[in-house]
Amino acid sequence: MRYSAFELVRQALKKNRDWPRAWKHAEPRSFYDVIIVGGGGHGLATAYYLARNHGITNVAVLERGYIGGGNTGRNTTIIRSNYMIDGNTDFYEKSMQLWEGLSQDLNFNVMFSQRGQLNLCHSPAQMDAAARRGNIMRMNGIDAELLSREEVQRMVPVLDYSDEARFPIVGALYQPRAGTARHDAVTWGYARAASSLGVDIVQGCEVKGFLRDRGKIVGVESNRGPIRAKKVGLTVAGHTGQLAAMAGLRLPMESHVLQAFVTEAIKPVLDTVVAFGAAHFYISQSDHGGLVMGGDLDGYNSYGQRGDLPVMEETMADAKSLMPLVSRLRIVRQWAGVMDMTMDGSPIICKSPVDGLYLNGGWCYGGFKATPASGWCFAHTIANDQPHRFNSQFTLDRFERGRQIDEKGVGPTPWAH
Repeated sequence: MRYSAFELVRQALKKNRDWPRAWKHAEPRSFYDVIIVGGGGHGLATAYYLARNHGITNVAVLERGYIGGGNTGRNTTIIRSNYMIDGNTDFYEKSMQLWEGLSQDLNFNVMFSQRGQLNLCHSPAQMDAAARRGNIMRMNGIDAELLSREEVQRMVPVLDYSDEARFPIVGALYQPRAGTARHDAVTWGYARAASSLGVDIVQGCEVKGFLRDRGKIVGVESNRGPIRAKKVGLTVAGHTGQLAAMAGLRLPMESHVLQAFVTEAIKPVLDTVVAFGAAHFYISQSDHGGLVMGGDLDGYNSYGQRGDLPVMEETMADAKSLMPLVSRLRIVRQWAGVMDMTMDGSPIICKSPVDGLYLNGGWCYGGFKATPASGWCFAHTIANDQPHRFNSQFTLDRFERGRQIDEKGVGPTPWAH
């Protein structure tokens, strides 16, 4: 639905009291073809592509809280496809391509900004590794440019290029098509689009267990009563292990907390995303002017959403080392998301060993950027009982077969702590 400028002003003056719902608030029915557990970006995208690509509209998305209240709203909004291992390259590039047309596809502005991403290098060895990654990216049709120190300085002059810099910048690998998107808008856009195709979005519905018939999953037990379905898909981010355990599955993953921070608003100083090559740190500037920063995992397993001070201290030290002007700014907000970390740093998107149950989890650091391709591939897997070629290597049995997709440089793995 589109509104004129006059209508937008009128609604604002009325404090949106009669603003129509973007999606229907549904009550759970007794039976569905597919139940998706988890109302974040991945779950909503899965429901949308089930309806749009496969004609399966008798679908319920069950969210124990409110739509977008989990990890979708607790990240640093970065989108990129600068991966180099077979399995990752095609998948994340597919996601990038879906991002590029997502606002038009959903008829909802997700505020996708292709401002590019720099991965800084601080030694000749890092430049060699960046050149190798960039060459593999280009061989797979993914954009990549290797930049010199001077080219980086012209692009982002606010970094520390002085002789006293603790980690001298010698160059960077740049992906021009990378960028950011508005995480809330992505959630709202998928929810609105899925609802318009007939998907039931049920908030305040917590799954307590699974219904079984001769060993097959045939629905869920919830705080709203039993809900039956032919198939059940899990998209619950950091709680994947918990729900899988209810079905008798022990998954190769741990749940960890990842913090993010934003400073007070300042005038534009950073028009791209920058990843620090000397530590696990990344920074961009939001449309509101705040510098959005992320760092390393908290060093313990947790389902909390608060984080701890040592990681904050380390992240701020990284920020000041890379961009000295940060030392003059106030941190105005901090948040944390709960991530399920697989043992190889890559996700699981597959039909599970339990008949009727499908898994989508273990996203580590790749969750938000993967949202469109994750939903696209998970919907295909659920509809056809076999993976799409883009997620054919993200199966659970890869850990049994020893064919892990262990890509260094996409983020630390949980056992590194």
